Amino acid sequence: MTEAQVQSVEAFDLQKYLGLWYEIGRLPLKYEDDTATDVTAEYSLDDDGTVKVDNRCLDEDGEPTQALGQGIPDEEHPGRLEVTFLPEGLRWIPFTKADYWVLKIDPDYRHALVGTPDHKYLWLLSRDPRIDDETRSAYLAEARAQGYDLEPWIEAAQSGRRVEI
Repeated sequence: MTEAQVQSVEAFDLQKYLGLWYEIGRLPLKYEDDTATDVTAEYSLDDDGTVKVDNRCLDEDGEPTQALGQGIPDEEHPGRLEVTFLPEGLRWIPFTKADYWVLKIDPDYRHALVGTPDHKYLWLLSRDPRIDDETRSAYLAEARAQGYDLEPWIEAAQSGRRVEI
């Protein structure tokens, strides 16, 4: 199924993308419990032009967890970032950044589909903790069209609150 080439959006406004997003669903991640709940990602711009990534959730035991990362915008491809979650002092190590591509986003920046070009990782994000079935279906259809296997798709449980650390 991974024959399709992944395409990021051609027009992207990083300033509009910044802020809090709720994870609606994802493909499994080795560093996140399949049963994690209240998963959020908050993006803010640092003084050096990089993007601070603040991921939070409740793990399988109901304990709050946080992963802080850094995203480096791709100047030639506006809908793409390289992201690392290594501690700040280790971010210089080569081959430790992952591609983070915005594959679909609505004009109001309320919903976003984000994935990696190798088809391994995929997220459906929303500014609200819940989305309607029509929107979910449209975004997942785009994922399938770009070659993602959604058989292991995980729907994230959201209470609507942000995890406090």
